[in-house]
Amino acid sequence: MSEILQLDYLDPFWWLAVAIVGFKVLAFVDAVTRREDAFRAADKKTKSFWLIILGLALGLDLLLGAAVFSILTLVGLVAAIVYMVDVRPAIKQLTDGRGNDSKRNMGPYGPW
Repeated sequence: MSEILQLDYLDPFWWLAVAIVGFKVLAFVDAVTRREDAFRAADKKTKSFWLIILGLALGLDLLLGAAVFSILTLVGLVAAIVYMVDVRPAIKQLTDGRGNDSKRNMGPYGPW
C-alpha cells in the first residue's frame, strides 16, 4: 500500500505539469496544421516563428521536465497562451476553422 502513495500521479504539481505539457502540445499541433498564408493574412507573425517558439517551449519541457515553478516553463506557457488566445482565433476567423478555406455548403445567399 505504501508503494501507491509514493507514485508521482498522486502529486498535484505533477498533474499541473502534465496539463501544461498537454496544453503546449495542443498549441504546437494546432500551429502545425494551419496554413502559412493564413498567418500573414491575419497580420500575425509567420508560421515558422510560432513553430520555433512553441517547439522550443515544448521541447524544453520534455527535455528538462516541466517544473511548475521554472521560469522556462512559465515563459513557454505564456507563449502557448498567446498563440491560443490571439493567433489561433484570428486564423480561424479567416479560414473555416479546419485550416483551409474551402467554401463547401455555400449557397448563393450564404451558408446552408
